Amino acid sequence: MLLTDKVALVTGAGGGIGRACAIALAEAGAHVVVVDINAATAEQTAAEVMGFQRRGMALAADVGDVGEIDRIVRETMAEFGRIDIAVNNAGVTRRADIMDLTEADWDRIHRVNAKGVFFCLQRVAREMIPRREGRIINIASIAGRGYAGASNAAYAASKGAVISLTKTASQQLAKHNLNVNSICPGVTRSALSDANLRVRAHNEGLTIEEIERRRAAVIPLNRVNEPEDIAAMAVFLASPGARNITGQCYNVDGGLVND
Repeated sequence: MLLTDKVALVTGAGGGIGRACAIALAEAGAHVVVVDINAATAEQTAAEVMGFQRRGMALAADVGDVGEIDRIVRETMAEFGRIDIAVNNAGVTRRADIMDLTEADWDRIHRVNAKGVFFCLQRVAREMIPRREGRIINIASIAGRGYAGASNAAYAASKGAVISLTKTASQQLAKHNLNVNSICPGVTRSALSDANLRVRAHNEGLTIEEIERRRAAVIPLNRVNEPEDIAAMAVFLASPGARNITGQCYNVDGGLVND
């Protein structure tokens, strides 16, 4: 168990990639604080964490609200006394053409995907710096690297911001011995991607099955990610084996983007 008794905080952990990360970290030995805007799904994931004989705590919060970010970190510190690992995963999107995006879309997406990640990173770093130890893992996307199949341009811009933030934060936090990296998932099965898939099928007049076959056919390894594929990389970046890795952005996408 690579992460025995480490304390991890995972946002957007009520489902999808965040849930898979929380469970994988627990399986590797970490205690996990499960943060999600949906209290019920956060509780479900926390219960799964505890199934690995790890401590799990569920916190309902909107990470687009800086006050809420401060609260979840304070509650985590009160319960565990430290934060060793932070996975900034919470994100939102919708499938839309560039000409159909609204100001409300832009504000909603960047409020969570960019602002939320930045202030979560900054707030947990404040707790990690005095101990001179910590791993921060930001979930970006190959959309931020120019992937043509991005759900929309505002989402791509928000994930590009996460990639840039990772690089700059890693440089400025290195003097405190903090590691900051990001993961760029490709097409990944989740409730969010399934919703986008349904919209795409409707817009193109195709069945869900036809869209799924097309989606897999353009991936060199011919398969989409499961959330656990992303979680495996998160566990590695949190592990002792990644102690000298920082400022990097790793694609997990079956070979879709070579950047």
